[in-house]
Amino acid sequence: MITIIGISGSLRKGSFNSALLQAAVELAPPGCTIEIGDIHGIPLYDGDVEEATGVPVEVTELQDRIAAADGLLVTTPEYNNSMPGVLKNAIDWLTRPPNELPRVFHGKPVAIIGATPGGFGTVLSQTAWLPVMRTLSTKLFTGSRLMVSGANKVFDDKGQLVDDAVRERLTAYINDFVAFIDAQ
Repeated sequence: MITIIGISGSLRKGSFNSALLQAAVELAPPGCTIEIGDIHGIPLYDGDVEEATGVPVEVTELQDRIAAADGLLVTTPEYNNSMPGVLKNAIDWLTRPPNELPRVFHGKPVAIIGATPGGFGTVLSQTAWLPVMRTLSTKLFTGSRLMVSGANKVFDDKGQLVDDAVRERLTAYINDFVAFIDAQ
């Protein structure tokens, strides 16, 4: 059984990226489970806080889940033509203390997808993540890309994926990512 941890880079209740992640969970192929990790409650990174009180429990729990998983699926919104700060902050915490970096990220298969109401998908956000994932020594899945444009028309008001073409693309993407993980 392949286990993937999925993280949405948005905290918004009606997030299109959280809806995309939930759709991925539902479309996972047989022999694969996608579990949702949560970045809610992770404070802003502050080295003084880390020195005084250590790494927050929300971070250590997510570190353990990612380290134990076979892969990591990130759904990223695009804010101001780049990555969302809350997700970058979570990733920064997940590398603390520095000896956690190899355990959590080195060699970890990672896939990045995203959804936005805009017309260009999340191409700039996904591109902004490339040097970060390279620095973390992940094995970035580059077999295909999934950028969902017009997300306000792809999901209904309850966050359900209602676009069959996007469902097919997401299913193919997840299957390809699982095959990538399996080949490692």
